Amino acid sequence: MAIISPIEPIVHPVPIRSLRPTQITVGLHEVERKRAEWCVRRDRDGGEFLGSHVIPAVIGPNGVYWMIDHHHLTRALHDEGVEHILVSVVARLEHLPKRRFFSFMDAHNWFHPYDAEGKRRDWADLPRHIGKLADDPYRSLAGEVRRAGGYAKTATPYSEFLWADFLRDRISLRQVTEKFAKAFSKALDLARSPAASHLPGFAGPEHGADSSNARN
Repeated sequence: MAIISPIEPIVHPVPIRSLRPTQITVGLHEVERKRAEWCVRRDRDGGEFLGSHVIPAVIGPNGVYWMIDHHHLTRALHDEGVEHILVSVVARLEHLPKRRFFSFMDAHNWFHPYDAEGKRRDWADLPRHIGKLADDPYRSLAGEVRRAGGYAKTATPYSEFLWADFLRDRISLRQVTEKFAKAFSKALDLARSPAASHLPGFAGPEHGADSSNARN
């Protein structure tokens, strides 16, 4: 039986390179933003910052730590040369065979094995360490839209990737990579349109609501 417990802080740091990602991509634009934030805070309150950003992880077969959140931050710290980070264990599954482990993780929505084209891949395609995460420009675009108030942050796992896929179907990759500001403006309008009303954190006007009543 899998042992699932409330988050249990581990007091000793874990090497960042030993953490296994549970997703294939990140938005490198967002990673760069977090790198810049770390550079500002490193000498001022870097230790306090790291102490308040604990990475949730699941212990899998062979005692491997699989991180289930904060991939962008961890990648940013890795790229800045930070070698260790604190983790919190949310489940101990080291006793499971690999096949059962991956099925369990998938059932709990602790995996997001989708590539930069939004296509689902096999768990074997997950990168072996944080430095190997690929770039998904639409994930960066979705992150910028959220920070601009285009939609709200929610507890729904991988919600930003759902928004990324929504934008992927409506804005060309060329525009995202070559004319980001223009793509962002279009994405912000799309995020507030009725077409996005099914997505987590939707913050646009209610579909069909009378605009004059909304102002009163």
